[in-house]
Amino acid sequence: MKKQLLLFAFSALALTSCQDDDIQAYEMDMMKGDWKTVKTEVIDGKDDKTVIDVMIPSGCSTKNITEFRTDYYTSYSAYTGIGADCQLANKSEGTYTYDTETKEMVIKYKNDSERRYQVVILTSSELRLKQKFDNIDQNGDMVPDVTYISYTR
Repeated sequence: MKKQLLLFAFSALALTSCQDDDIQAYEMDMMKGDWKTVKTEVIDGKDDKTVIDVMIPSGCSTKNITEFRTDYYTSYSAYTGIGADCQLANKSEGTYTYDTETKEMVIKYKNDSERRYQVVILTSSELRLKQKFDNIDQNGDMVPDVTYISYTR
């Protein structure tokens, strides 16, 4: 009886650890690829609902790309220019980590500090990150407001 119980416990442990790996692989697969910033919002930190400011990319900045790969490589390509004459102005490369349980993502570009985000939405076509650094009070209520960045493919 003890052997059967021990076998059952090891089987349950093995299945549980595989399930976590499957979730990590599934979410990493959804995250991989090129993402375009479509909107940056500042939301009231007190109620986490009231929109204080919305910034929508225009001109050449609509071509800016954030790339994620499953080997934890990330890059950000920024474009500048006038009218339709857009040129790559800067490409930052680095690494990231992602925790499927806490939904925390940490991005570290070369020659920059770590930047923490919470993944709020992750689908095959939409990614929304909650910025967890450098948030300041923008509406004067003494509570730091939160920046959300929305991406699409």
